[in-house]
Amino acid sequence: MSEWVYHLSVSWMATVVFLVTAIITWLIHATVTRLAVDQRARAFKAVTPALLPPLGIVYALLVAFLSAQVWNDSQRATVEVSREASALRTVDLLAATFPPDFATRLHELLSRYVTHTADEEWPAMASQGVTLAVAPAPLSEALRLSLAAVPTTDGQRVAQREMVVALEQALDARRQRIIISRSSINGVKWAGLIGVAIVVLIAIAMVQCDNKPAAATAMGLFATAVAISVVLIASHARPFTGQISIGPGLLREIVR
Repeated sequence: MSEWVYHLSVSWMATVVFLVTAIITWLIHATVTRLAVDQRARAFKAVTPALLPPLGIVYALLVAFLSAQVWNDSQRATVEVSREASALRTVDLLAATFPPDFATRLHELLSRYVTHTADEEWPAMASQGVTLAVAPAPLSEALRLSLAAVPTTDGQRVAQREMVVALEQALDARRQRIIISRSSINGVKWAGLIGVAIVVLIAIAMVQCDNKPAAATAMGLFATAVAISVVLIASHARPFTGQISIGPGLLREIVR
């Protein structure tokens, strides 16, 4: 599927998908009807209607397969964003056990990281343009600052250890978030789903070739189901892209 489709709002995506589906369905109906004359008509009618249920099951299995991938990616993305926000919040709270200068500096680094992530990294994730090649400077500096702190009490020693662990968790959650943002349904899977849908539409048109209204009705119903399933999958295919996407709201709450 074209890249620009993923960035459309759900309403526009549905409009495009339904329009394309309607055009393809009409072309199949018109072509089969035009070819269904004389011997070809008898050949088309020889196609048994019992072929339709297995084809429908194959299409349903493909939809279930792609839906499972989409829902899994979406759930994982939500978990990783929550884990990253929780880890950063833990660091901010534990920093209060140290002198004010240290806590202020650490909070400033976390604020810079959240601002950079929300304003620059998030839009780049929407276009799958973020890589793991460069670690975020504010978070790396926060980790170095935590390791360099000199605790004077047992409470500060425990806090220092927990802050380092939390920062490592935040870095790991960020890595997982970026990996998930680059996940998508590849062209082969989309081609398989659309190809099977076209095969089913052709089979319906052939079985009902002697009854144009019945063929149009049956094809229209199945084409509507196809369009709905494609919109549902495409609108959720990328967790950080499109109208239905995961935003940086949880991270922004940390620095408010």
